[in-house]
Amino acid sequence: MPPTIGVLALQGDFHEHAVSLRALGAVAREIRKPEQLHGLDGLIIPGGESTTIARLLLAYDLHAPVRERGAAGLPIWGTCAGAILLADDVPGLDRPPLALLPMTVERNAYGRQVDSFETDLEAPALPPTPAGTRPPYHAIFIRAPRIRALRGGVDVLMAHEAEPVAVRYRSLLATTFHPELTPDHRWHRYFLETIVAASPAGAAAEAAGGGAA
Repeated sequence: MPPTIGVLALQGDFHEHAVSLRALGAVAREIRKPEQLHGLDGLIIPGGESTTIARLLLAYDLHAPVRERGAAGLPIWGTCAGAILLADDVPGLDRPPLALLPMTVERNAYGRQVDSFETDLEAPALPPTPAGTRPPYHAIFIRAPRIRALRGGVDVLMAHEAEPVAVRYRSLLATTFHPELTPDHRWHRYFLETIVAASPAGAAAEAAGGGAA
């Protein structure tokens, strides 16, 4: 059975994530209601506008069930705005983050959208390409946050100019760039093959979240 991965579809690049997941053979489910969290093997919180997504999580009664499932071990990957929402310390965010990942994140730290950039980065944690090579990863940063501090055993998987841009904590993955905007699906493969495949996500997370809400 292919894994079923939810993509939070309240705002942001959820469609692009779903396309990447399906290209790798996973089932992608757009999540807009608490009951749609039932039966997931993992969840992606996409890039977008962090304040808007934080408000919509509360408005759609998704904040508590997502947080409960994440705390119980459901693999969750946050990209850009999603990484902000996973953090437990986000100065200036006017709604509570999910506070699952022990790190401090600064929003829009590289400046305005016109100051966004792309760069090639070494990513030894990623699986090889179908050709068996490990080329640098072409990362796209759009109004990207900066990870200012890590606590409690968070692993750095990729860095830009000595600053972490991809980190893992238990079954949580956070990237400050946008893997969904490139044809290189290696970060999606990493999430599926390294985190989701190794996690007993379903039963424990469902029990903690009370099943279908």
